[in-house]
Amino acid sequence: MARYFDVHPHDPQPRAISQIVAMLRDDALIAYPTDSCYALGSRMDNHGGVDRIRDIRALRSDHHFTLVCADFSQLGHFVHVNNAAFRAVKAATPGQYTFILPATKEVPRRLAHPKKKTVGVRIPNHPVVRALLHELGEPLLSSTLILPGAEEPMTDGWLIKEELDNQLDAVIDSGDCGTEPTTVVDFSSGAPEVVRVGGGDPSRFE
Repeated sequence: MARYFDVHPHDPQPRAISQIVAMLRDDALIAYPTDSCYALGSRMDNHGGVDRIRDIRALRSDHHFTLVCADFSQLGHFVHVNNAAFRAVKAATPGQYTFILPATKEVPRRLAHPKKKTVGVRIPNHPVVRALLHELGEPLLSSTLILPGAEEPMTDGWLIKEELDNQLDAVIDSGDCGTEPTTVVDFSSGAPEVVRVGGGDPSRFE
């Protein structure tokens, strides 16, 4: 049964954040709000977390996972960013964008795209996520919480708990967090390619 955390959206309670991070360090899988919609998250080193996300979302083996990072400095440890991508990504973060970039050796092989050796990265603009990342000290391995067959991501914390109670360890509810997933921009070929239009304005990359 998943623990339910009611966390203030703008001033998250430190005790709740510490409890959630302790669970993450103990290999928990959580559902948490972002500035675009809900996501599933675990530590990168949580081998079971990857499999559990795949099972919940019925993902293919070539799905791009996302590393949700606290800031640009942290992001730079996990992806290679050329000069053009650096300027574009820096200008658009934090925000509702996911960027696909070549993974560094810091990214476990099982998390990178099996052929392209790329991974998604993003820096969200949400106080709860930023508090979690600051306390955790490393990125969250994440994937948008869209269930198989659904057209839109889940948006209500209590409904997520009811639906996935036996598949998650914790659900964070901070009220409304939006219904659109991120805009995904693929920089793996050097030039930006918008592969999904979502919450972030795609025109800056077109």
